[in-house]
Amino acid sequence: MGKVHVINHPLVQHKLTLMRREDTGAKDFRELLGEIAMLMCYEVTRDLPMEEIEITTPICKCKSRVISGKKLGVIPILRAGLGMVDGFMKLVPTCKVGHIGLYRNPVTHKPVEYYCKLPPDAGERELIVVDPMLATGGSSSDAITMLKSRGCKYIKLVCLVGAPEGIEYVQKTHPDVDIYIAAIDEKLNENKYIVPGLGDAGDRIFGTK
Repeated sequence: MGKVHVINHPLVQHKLTLMRREDTGAKDFRELLGEIAMLMCYEVTRDLPMEEIEITTPICKCKSRVISGKKLGVIPILRAGLGMVDGFMKLVPTCKVGHIGLYRNPVTHKPVEYYCKLPPDAGERELIVVDPMLATGGSSSDAITMLKSRGCKYIKLVCLVGAPEGIEYVQKTHPDVDIYIAAIDEKLNENKYIVPGLGDAGDRIFGTK
């Protein structure tokens, strides 16, 4: 079973509280999301393999460590996931970015696929799927299924806020995928929104309704 990692660093929690506030505008919401994504990236990449190489400092030659192994890819679920990409790329500027387009049917609350574009070598990369909200888990689970159907094997899921129902669903459908999350909220309401949540992340990022 994949692990659930709750990133409860004080900076993450403080910034998340500011994002939750109803009176936080789109500009501040976007900036805070990018900052939290960068802080979460630090934790998500903690287990990357390292290797020693020889370098020359201004003083002498020495051995020092660099990242080795698989290259990274960041896969935002459109459209809200776009708000997390820059935070990851600031720390890992060489990572490739793919995009998965899913929207939630307003009647059935089920995700509907409309777009998928991945790096050509996605199957060889460690992929980090990003989406601020993990509500029912349908979109995240479907996105991971889409990646696996295209030969991707090394996948992590990174979300800002999640409901227990969504976490349980992703663990059930993809028990091999670790989930990284800043907060596990109380529940879903009758409209499948996270309670207390922070509203519709996509609308708050882009100033739409």
